[in-house]
Amino acid sequence: MAEHVVRTDPPAASTIGRILEKHGLVRQRRRRRRVDASNQPFAECDTPNAVWCTDFKGHSRLGNGVRCHPLTLTDAHSRFLLRCEALEAENTALVQPVYDAAFVEYGLPLAMRPDNGSPFATLGAGGLSRLAVWWVKLGIRPERIEPGKPQQNGRHERMHRTLKQQTTKPPQPTMFEQQLAFDRFRREFNEERPHEALEQRPPASVYSTSPRSYPCPLRPPEYPGEWERRLVANNGSIKWRGERFFVSECLAGEWVGLNETDEGIWRAMFGPVHLGTVNDRAKEPTFVRPSWPRRCHPSSRSEV
Repeated sequence: MAEHVVRTDPPAASTIGRILEKHGLVRQRRRRRRVDASNQPFAECDTPNAVWCTDFKGHSRLGNGVRCHPLTLTDAHSRFLLRCEALEAENTALVQPVYDAAFVEYGLPLAMRPDNGSPFATLGAGGLSRLAVWWVKLGIRPERIEPGKPQQNGRHERMHRTLKQQTTKPPQPTMFEQQLAFDRFRREFNEERPHEALEQRPPASVYSTSPRSYPCPLRPPEYPGEWERRLVANNGSIKWRGERFFVSECLAGEWVGLNETDEGIWRAMFGPVHLGTVNDRAKEPTFVRPSWPRRCHPSSRSEV
């Protein structure tokens, strides 16, 4: 006599989760905080130095075991590779001199487009880092891409793929030799490699230096006369309507502007960067982070 087999479907994953949680067998995962993206449309890339794109390619281990973090900087319009530097870490102290040297050689761009990682951005108001505050005071507008959307820096990412294939496979024995490989790649990329989007011309034949010269004095942002201005204290807070509330430690010693957009609703800015909103109608002053932009400028789409 054949044995009768009863088949049952397993419970749903949500049911299993509720049972485990009920018996204390589930550990709640902390939600990862993400940096807010720029809340303004990306700038046009129709002329040299309108937008520079920058990022770390991702670290790799050299032959001697040392980690190399390549910092790259390109002009979005011409694809000109302004810098490709082998660094030992990803921090402001190491990257700021790289930008400083690029500004001396090529002048200042109108906008800088990094990703949302350190040291380009923080979890503070407006996503500002100390590096981004320096850019703003040089008259450079930071415009970060959305997390997980590298296609918004498509031209730069395409260069990264070529850079990785030609300079890090295999990696060089030492940091010095890896930098020499980056320098050779940069010369070939700028002066010899034709680009379809440039009508088969190399980037060096299209790029020209910026008329905005550097060094230049750091200037605090200027605000219209009808705006309220507040000095950010050393602890990162401002005083508003008799109360203090936190903005960002990166803005300590800087002036922020507040513009009343509706009755009791004030838009807080640091230069072109939206920091948040102050609501006088709340029992206590509140600070709301900017939300994601619903639409980005068409120039932000992936481009090869």
